[in-house]
Amino acid sequence: MLHLRTIVPADRTDAVCSALAEHVGVTNVVVVPGAARSPAGDLVTADVAREAANEILDALRALGLDKDGSIAVEKIDLSLSHAADEAERRAPGAGDDAVVWDEFDRQTAEGAGLTWAYLAFLALATQLAAIAAITDSAVLVVGAMVLGPEFSSIAAICFGIVTRNVRRIAGGARTLVVGFAVAIAITYVCALASRWIGVLDISELPHDRPNTAFIYSPDRWSFIVALLAGAAGVLSMTAGKSSALVGVFISVTTVPAAGNLAVALVLKHGSEIEGSILQLAVNFAGMLVAGVLTLLVQRVVWLRVVRRKGGSAERPRPLG
Repeated sequence: MLHLRTIVPADRTDAVCSALAEHVGVTNVVVVPGAARSPAGDLVTADVAREAANEILDALRALGLDKDGSIAVEKIDLSLSHAADEAERRAPGAGDDAVVWDEFDRQTAEGAGLTWAYLAFLALATQLAAIAAITDSAVLVVGAMVLGPEFSSIAAICFGIVTRNVRRIAGGARTLVVGFAVAIAITYVCALASRWIGVLDISELPHDRPNTAFIYSPDRWSFIVALLAGAAGVLSMTAGKSSALVGVFISVTTVPAAGNLAVALVLKHGSEIEGSILQLAVNFAGMLVAGVLTLLVQRVVWLRVVRRKGGSAERPRPLG
């Protein structure tokens, strides 16, 4: 269940209550007249089945609450209510299958933003990956994978493609390209400086790297893994199961390839430079293809579920 909190201009409170009452997936409606001060209005709250969220949000937006009032939604960790259980049962489909498009929109908007935190995490992850390449450490490779924040940008591009939002696509692509360029550049400078001062006493990368050779040697399995990871990543974000996203990070070798690329550039290893770049391209392509297809499948499947149970189907709207 989701908890809906709205600030409603007094002249629209009855209309909002009617919209909430008309949907079988809404319960526990509470109205506190005149409770809101900024913006001024009535406070209306309700519990909404996740499956009904898109229709309710569309109805509230049609009443202008996003402009003249406020709409906030939060997840309910525990709800002990027969009425809430009944609302979930009567709402079309299952909560885990429902995509709350406004929620995913907000998540991908954050992923498309180039922030200092994003650059810092990506740079740190890439440097861990570089050390993993030098020491042939599988543990550090996994650590670098988990630390990397790049999937949020990939999800932003996928959502932009599905909603035909050029701004979202451009924002996600810019964040991805600039982020990796900065992370690789920082790692390159650090590796170069470490070599000059003798911290890294290496003339070449180890020839025998059984634990990390896969990060610069892409094959057909690399693309297949990227496809599976892209689909799992989008599913974990749209279904609200963020814990599953960690598994996605550990599956793909974007950050490890970037770290290996930085070290290979310092040591001028042509074959590993080419292999790392190819690994990056294969991973990005696989995740983008799978992410877009997953969103499209979710849209079609949910459309059929809602129609079968007599509801109205929601769809992702073009943004901005």
